[in-house]
Amino acid sequence: MTQDIQNFIEYLHREKQTSKNTEVSYARDLRKMSGYLEEHGIREVGAVTSTNLNSYVLYLEKEGRKPATISRSIASMKAFFHYLEKERRVSGDPAEYLKAPRIEKKLPRVLSTEEVTCLLEQPSGNTPKELRDKAMLELLYATGIRVSELISLKVTDLNLQMEYVVCADAHRERIIPFGSVAKEALSRYMQEGRAKLVGAGDCPWLFTNCTGGPMSRQGFWKLIKSYGKKAGIESEITPHTLRHSFAAHLVSNGADLKSVQEMLGHADISTTQIYSQAGQGRIREVYLKAHPRG
Repeated sequence: MTQDIQNFIEYLHREKQTSKNTEVSYARDLRKMSGYLEEHGIREVGAVTSTNLNSYVLYLEKEGRKPATISRSIASMKAFFHYLEKERRVSGDPAEYLKAPRIEKKLPRVLSTEEVTCLLEQPSGNTPKELRDKAMLELLYATGIRVSELISLKVTDLNLQMEYVVCADAHRERIIPFGSVAKEALSRYMQEGRAKLVGAGDCPWLFTNCTGGPMSRQGFWKLIKSYGKKAGIESEITPHTLRHSFAAHLVSNGADLKSVQEMLGHADISTTQIYSQAGQGRIREVYLKAHPRG
C-alpha cells in the first residue's frame, strides 16, 4: 500500500499541481490509515472495504481526534480511493459513502472596541518603524483584509485620495474602502516613514521590514503580539483577530452581511453569517449588564 500512496502523491504533484503542504498532509493521513489497516491484516488496496474504512473512522473518534482532523482524513481517503478506482487498482470505491462529522463553527475571538482602540494607539512614536506599524494596524482593522493580503500590497494598490486599497487573490480582485483615521496613518507613513525604511532601493511593496525587504507573516505576527501585550490584552491575539473584530463590529453596528462578505472576500455568505452570532452575543451581553432584571 505504501507504493500506491507514493504514486498518488506523485500524481497530485504532477497532474493537480498541489502545494507541498497539501501533499504532506495527504501522505500523513494515508500512512496513518495504512498502518491501521495493516495492523488488521489488510495490506493490499484491493482488499479494503467500506466497513474497514468506517472502522478506521470510529478508531479516530475513540482516539479523541477533533472533527476537523477526522474530516481531513476522510477527504484524503476519498481522494486516494477515487484515484485508485480511476487507475483501476480497485474495482470499486470503498470511501465513496464515508461521511465527515459535523464541525461546529465556533465564534471567533473578537476584541471590544475599547481593546481595539487601545491596541491601535500603541505605536505612537514618530520613528519610521512605528509609523509603519501604526499604518498597518489601522489598515488591517479598517479593511478586514487577511495578513497575507496586507503584506502583499504594493504601493500601486493604494489609492489615498479615493481612500481604498485593491486586493487580488487567486480568483478575483476586490476594492475595499477605508476611513479617515487609516488614511491619516497611511499618509504619515508614506510621507515620513517608508522612504527611510526602503532607502535607495526600488521596492514595490507598500509595507517593508526595517531593512527595506518585504514584510513576512512571522514578522507581523510578532509585531501584533508585542503591541497586544503592551495594550494589556490578556487573551490570545493574532492578525486574524483584527479581521474578525472588523467584521463583527460592522455587523453589530448594522452593516448588511452581503457588503461584509464582499469586503472580506468570502466565497460563501454562510462563512460571513458567523459574525451575526457574534453580534447577537454582544447584544445579550449588553442586555444582561443594562437591564434591571438581567
